[in-house]
Amino acid sequence: MKDKSPVYDDAEKGMTLIVKTIARILVSFILLYGIYIVLHGHISPGGGFAGGFIISLAYIYIMLSFGKEAILKRIPKPVIATLESVGAIMFLGIALLGFLAGHFFANWLKKGSPFQLFSAGTIPLSNIALALLEVSLGLFGIFLVLVLLKFTKEE
Repeated sequence: MKDKSPVYDDAEKGMTLIVKTIARILVSFILLYGIYIVLHGHISPGGGFAGGFIISLAYIYIMLSFGKEAILKRIPKPVIATLESVGAIMFLGIALLGFLAGHFFANWLKKGSPFQLFSAGTIPLSNIALALLEVSLGLFGIFLVLVLLKFTKEE
């Protein structure tokens, strides 16, 4: 039975149809939970690293379910490296903009009321830069390199 999804079009690679179907459903929930952890990291446990790790698990789940070719069609290796670098530059840029306020990592945004989503100044921006680009793509890149080294060693 052929897989009719335009992104995951090779039914012979990866796991069984049941695993692929469950992966299609669960990946969106994993990404949603990871984004939730990132956005609420300043008012609850979590933040950039924890949310980025959860988001990278969604990429790894796609790769394990559909094969490495499916995820490399979506996110090529050069794009992974570029976006990871952009995340690090954004994180450093947020920190350096604090110099204009007087100290490294100083808050240069207006503070809101406590325990509200937009109450932490630059911390959510730092979490987003750290999680969505640096940690998630960095961990996925490490996993991808390990997978590619395994295949080249076996061949």
